[in-house]
Amino acid sequence: MVPGILGKKIGMTQIFKEDGGRVPVTVIEAGPCSVQAIKTEEKNGYNSVQVGYEDTKEQRVKKPQREYLKANSLQPKKFVREIRCDGAPDVKVGDTLTNTMFQKGDFLDIIGISKGKGFQGVVKRHGFSGSNVSHGGSGMRRRPGSIGQSSYPSRVFKGMKMPGHMGSDTTTVQNIKVVDVDFENNTIAVLGSIPGANGTYVVIKYAKKKALAERTYVEEEPEEEQQAEEAQEEQAPQEETQEDQPQEEQQEAKPEEEKAEDKEQGKEGNEEQK
Repeated sequence: MVPGILGKKIGMTQIFKEDGGRVPVTVIEAGPCSVQAIKTEEKNGYNSVQVGYEDTKEQRVKKPQREYLKANSLQPKKFVREIRCDGAPDVKVGDTLTNTMFQKGDFLDIIGISKGKGFQGVVKRHGFSGSNVSHGGSGMRRRPGSIGQSSYPSRVFKGMKMPGHMGSDTTTVQNIKVVDVDFENNTIAVLGSIPGANGTYVVIKYAKKKALAERTYVEEEPEEEQQAEEAQEEQAPQEETQEDQPQEEQQEAKPEEEKAEDKEQGKEGNEEQK
């Protein structure tokens, strides 16, 4: 089983529960995704499935990848990622993954790229409180202050919280609960917010720290058995209608050859009587 899928953040909305309460949810388009490649522990040293989401033009794919896709009759994809598997993958190249793998009550880990906020100071970036407004602190209200010593060690320690670029980081939110699954539109609704702006690509995986909800499987009959049952159902009404018909109608329904044979037999019988 592949423990994840790719998708796109659509936006946030709210859902009303049965008891009248409402919950904020994020709607995600989960799939459909195509299996681009499979890696096994025997050949590659680990088990994973390479999954692609959303079609793109051939000229936007590098030539080696383009040749590989043509050889396997695959469509180029915009967003391609590898999803690790615990065991050997039970899918093959060309298969399609949809949101049918999810169910209400599942917990997910969602990976996305957070919103970019540009160059920010220490108050917004790291939550510094700033200095006092009064007592001559007019020039130091939002500044970081001292960043090290002068004589020793005469350098700035690594990891010092300073102004800089904020956002656009790969972020993972864990244990997000699935509130609703829409199989027709390939969407899922999860409780709360997830990283990224609307339209951002995300990786959706089963939660590592929580178990899945109980599955309700429906046993599907093989196609051969279904076809045999359908043929029997079609034959049964025809037999009933033939039995219900009067004898005269049944005789009329006989082929012309049988009628001719009956006439000949009748004539022979009359001659014998004479």
